[in-house]
Amino acid sequence: MKMLFTRKSLLVWLLLLTPAAGVCQNTVPQRDAISLNTMSDAVSDWHTIMLNTTSAEIPFNRARLASITQLAVFEAVNACTHRYHPYLDTISAPDGASAEAAAIAAAHDVLKFYFPAAAVSLDAAMAASLAHIPNGAGKDKGVAVGNASASAMIALRANDGSSPPEIFLPSSTDPGVWQPTPPGFGPGILRQWPNVSTFGIKSSKQFRSDAPPALTSNKYTKSYKEVSEVGDVNSTARPQDRSDVAQFYGNASAVDVWNSVVQQIMLAQGTSLTAKARALALVNMAVSDGLVSSMESKYFYVRWRPVTAIRAGDTDDNPRTDPNPGFTPLITTPPFPSYPSAHASASYSAREVLEKVFGCGSHSLILSFPGTPGIVLHYTKLEEITDDIDDARVYGGIHFRYDQEAGARQGVSVGSYIFKHNLVRLPDSESPEDLGSTCAE
Repeated sequence: MKMLFTRKSLLVWLLLLTPAAGVCQNTVPQRDAISLNTMSDAVSDWHTIMLNTTSAEIPFNRARLASITQLAVFEAVNACTHRYHPYLDTISAPDGASAEAAAIAAAHDVLKFYFPAAAVSLDAAMAASLAHIPNGAGKDKGVAVGNASASAMIALRANDGSSPPEIFLPSSTDPGVWQPTPPGFGPGILRQWPNVSTFGIKSSKQFRSDAPPALTSNKYTKSYKEVSEVGDVNSTARPQDRSDVAQFYGNASAVDVWNSVVQQIMLAQGTSLTAKARALALVNMAVSDGLVSSMESKYFYVRWRPVTAIRAGDTDDNPRTDPNPGFTPLITTPPFPSYPSAHASASYSAREVLEKVFGCGSHSLILSFPGTPGIVLHYTKLEEITDDIDDARVYGGIHFRYDQEAGARQGVSVGSYIFKHNLVRLPDSESPEDLGSTCAE
């Protein structure tokens, strides 16, 4: 990991990029000049608009909304280009329909439905995007395809279990059981999330984590001692670079991280329009289903957080876990159970998809986030990112190492299943093979 300059502000936080144009026959008119650091097609541009429009949502719902949007875009574009198996298999496109117009309309309609307060800006963005596509039947047909795709995805998710919100209060104070955590000591949130309909796996419990280690086991003891030593806000055993990653990934969610990563990889590799739509859909499905899976396991096992465990280390019948009543994590503990790590489950799921699509070669990846100005992270391998995310949660004092390991196993299973069973390349497609075969098993 190195500290370098970033271009993420150009890739993720820009509201409107100059959109490209093109129809199924690959006619691409001239466009205005645009920074070479930006992506320049409707799929990429509206992906950025999606990230900005959803930025105030909590990470779990943001991942859900990102998946709905990107699947609508994929379905619309793929209906025009016929490169992959569809997601819904109910959307068709007439000959000559503009794939880019379809992408614009699909993203616009989904975002406007879920964010009606942003209607004016979204309408303006759509008008600006469509202005770069020549008027005519192809444009009109593409918009109609996008409209249909958005409507179908919205209808599919109308009663997906994401609402109404539910809270959780433990019925037991036994050692190991989750208790409300400081500073707010509020109830557990997102109790309904295990019931959210998944996008690419069969159900939230399909890849439920195995039971966490016993409080008297060597694994628990080792994890307890590690986070007790390095996770406290005043720890002298935590290197500055681990403090940095803890702060960074305490602010940047899996949606932020992996959408930036996939944008940068696609820009470097010159990914085609339909392949971009597919990659963005798969990555966001992986993040969302990873989060749903982790919450199902969390509320199944209801395991306590380090701050509770360490302050009450004399109650767990383990003579090797010295208590520290003043233990305070470096970052704020999320208000729900600990096991497994949600960030790990979502991130390893996304990484698994990306490695299947783009291979396990080297990349030049730069991550920064407005919430942590001055911290800029550079990576050459996707595994370096997940390694840092694992460290971030332990050195941040909010997870045990075994939480991360369980989340990683769960995420790999989720991502592998999503890739194998969703948006698969058609046998007669001219799209290139996925590069995942180059990854070591």
